[in-house]
Amino acid sequence: MTLEQENNTGWKFFLSELKPKGKLLTPFNIISVPIVLLGIVLIVIRFWKGIGAITNLTQEVPWGLWIGFDVVTGVAFAGGAYVVTFLVYILHMKKYYPIMRATVLNGFLAYVFYAGALLLDLGRPWNVINPIIGNNFGVSSVLFLVAWHFLLYMIAQLIEFSPAIAEWLGAKRIHKILSGMTIAAVIFGITLSTLHQSGLGALYLMAKEKIHPLWYSEFLPIMFFVSSIFAGLSMVIFEGSISHRVFFQQISEKNHRAQNTIIMGLAKICAGAMFAYFFLQILVFIHDKNWNFLDTPMGYWFMMEMIGFILLPMMLFYVSYRKGNITLIRIASILTMLGIILNRLNVTVIGFKWDAPIHYIPSWMEIVVTLTVIFTEIWIFRWVIRRMPVLSDAPSWAKNEH
Repeated sequence: MTLEQENNTGWKFFLSELKPKGKLLTPFNIISVPIVLLGIVLIVIRFWKGIGAITNLTQEVPWGLWIGFDVVTGVAFAGGAYVVTFLVYILHMKKYYPIMRATVLNGFLAYVFYAGALLLDLGRPWNVINPIIGNNFGVSSVLFLVAWHFLLYMIAQLIEFSPAIAEWLGAKRIHKILSGMTIAAVIFGITLSTLHQSGLGALYLMAKEKIHPLWYSEFLPIMFFVSSIFAGLSMVIFEGSISHRVFFQQISEKNHRAQNTIIMGLAKICAGAMFAYFFLQILVFIHDKNWNFLDTPMGYWFMMEMIGFILLPMMLFYVSYRKGNITLIRIASILTMLGIILNRLNVTVIGFKWDAPIHYIPSWMEIVVTLTVIFTEIWIFRWVIRRMPVLSDAPSWAKNEH
């Protein structure tokens, strides 16, 4: 085959892969398409007329929903990638291998999109390079560390997932090289994850006078790290449950049978991590002597978060694990995810400048853009799942390499 014929074959392959697979008129498509189209228009307006044209951000509150939800909350949900790869590659718990690629893919897309969302939040997007090169901030700033952690971790996750891309393209020689790089990328990625999950919490250590005392403490970095464990695994349970319904035909019978065992194991880990988090929160609360804030509206809000979205799902995870109740585990994962959203928004939005006369409330346009980022990520996740060996078995030649 000539070089020209190979190029033509390659182009035909890519063009065929761009064609939609599956039903077009699904409830998700009907809901997401109009929102994404509107979101694209709003993003154009944002870059054309400035950030103030579609947001309620001010000089006093420069970080709003796009940072609090898209970045701080989204990165916590992406934590499942480093936990699952740690279980598979470091602890050699091979029963979690069937969910590893989907989890890494979800984590990689989350970081790409949420890091990309930073460009929307910056008044001058072209200055995004400054934290990476240390300009204006210096190499000792937390922002410098977080920026590099994000950048390097995205590269590590791409390497972790790259064997699936090579299998999709049938690139046997490249696949062998990339597979050999996986374990180094995993170790590097896990190390970076422990740093930047806590690093996001460290960013808010500088806002002591602005964050409500019930959510501020010098242990924020530890709290962000510990909570990312059960946040990420709850997302894995939730996303995995949906994927097994939507992509049922792509999953082998063996992996179908292993699904319940995997969910049970993840529930056990979630219960343990949530117990550690809840215990640490009690210690911090007693240490900071915040008793006087409990009998206030913010105190009631804090107790609802801790009891309704930490203690309750923790007990549900434990009970459902003991009884083998998969439905209860899924309910617990949804409650946990809602609790993480609530906690991160309490730190970054709701409890931020909580005593100001005029409080920041995101505009409807900010919410639409946030939904646009999420829906676009889901669209790409679905596109990859339907074409690459993520949930399906790898080709025989790739298996033989191992």
